[in-house]
Amino acid sequence: MMYPFMTLNDETEIVHSDMQTDGRVKVYIEKPDEKFCFRHATCWLPSYDWEDVEGFSKTDIENYQEIIRSTAHLIMEFAQKGGFENASGF
Repeated sequence: MMYPFMTLNDETEIVHSDMQTDGRVKVYIEKPDEKFCFRHATCWLPSYDWEDVEGFSKTDIENYQEIIRSTAHLIMEFAQKGGFENASGF
């Protein structure tokens, strides 16, 4: 299951998975694009391993990594509790 996390001003969507049994969380980034249809990339927390990067520059990924790094504690918590909607206190 993937849960919505954040939509940036440029229509970039950031979603995340449930926490896997090995403690990892998949963070998926997708942005509409005329050339690629959608640019996309996957980042695995907590290791920040990137894969399946299509249409994003190295600078784009560095910027997204900073966003993810600054909110990783929330993503990890939400991933354990079934997304933002199910996290207590939010």
